[in-house]
Amino acid sequence: MSTEPAGASDDALQAGREAAVTAAVLASFEGAADDRYREVMQSLVTHLHAFARDVRLTQAEWEAAVGFLTRTGHITDDRRQEFILLSDVLGFSMLTIAINAPVSAGATESTVFGPFFVADAPTIPIGGDLSFGAKGVPCHVSGRVLGTDGAPLAGAWLEVWQSDEDGFYDVQYAGDVTAARGRLQADDEGRFAFWSVRPAAYPIPDDGPVGDLLKAAGRGPMRPAHIHFMVSAPGHRTLVTHIFAAGDEYLTNDAVFGVKESLVADFADHPAGTAPDGRVLPGPWADVTFDLVLAQET
Repeated sequence: MSTEPAGASDDALQAGREAAVTAAVLASFEGAADDRYREVMQSLVTHLHAFARDVRLTQAEWEAAVGFLTRTGHITDDRRQEFILLSDVLGFSMLTIAINAPVSAGATESTVFGPFFVADAPTIPIGGDLSFGAKGVPCHVSGRVLGTDGAPLAGAWLEVWQSDEDGFYDVQYAGDVTAARGRLQADDEGRFAFWSVRPAAYPIPDDGPVGDLLKAAGRGPMRPAHIHFMVSAPGHRTLVTHIFAAGDEYLTNDAVFGVKESLVADFADHPAGTAPDGRVLPGPWADVTFDLVLAQET
């Protein structure tokens, strides 16, 4: 026997059937032992179902979405994280960062983690070279790690990684290559310095499903030139950020929405000669100075 009200319009019957599906799924999570799990999953179901109703999702579109996610999983491995890339190009990574790294007066702003971080990078001394043969113009990077009160954070750890002048990270090359990445510890005054290569603009990997998404949207894959940093110190929130090169043509059109004006720095270009740390450069080189300010843990 039908439970639908007699005399109801087709539209009302349709809406009732759709609402009943959502209600049943929400109820299925009521028994979850973890309150946060229940909250997140019920909210996800609510918004996901609302999305499907809002766009009147077709069966063919649903199948295309499942196929897209399947291809995203297939192309992901320990050297390529297509799901992070997908999160990045949808702005979801930046939104999550904004939620979890709220504004703290004076602290360096956070930006996307990206898909190319590798744990256990080589440790170098202050002033060392973490390019490890990466192609590009030598670049000296220096600054201080500070708290929002201006006090130096002695012994802070910095993880650094970037692309070479061709726009490739070491993990994008065949073989077991380590280049343009490393970790170092700030001194007692919070100072750090290292050599790498001048960063270059590059396209995010667009030969997979995320690239197909960008093409369908008429969007480009380019990221402006930048260097990645992850900085940690006891009693402070870990900072994940970039330094972007001023004047880059893609600063206003970053494929992953990661640029913030406060993170743009001037990379000074120099002819062959002697750098301030005494290194003699036979060709052009560059340098940049940028302080990294960490917010206190709350």
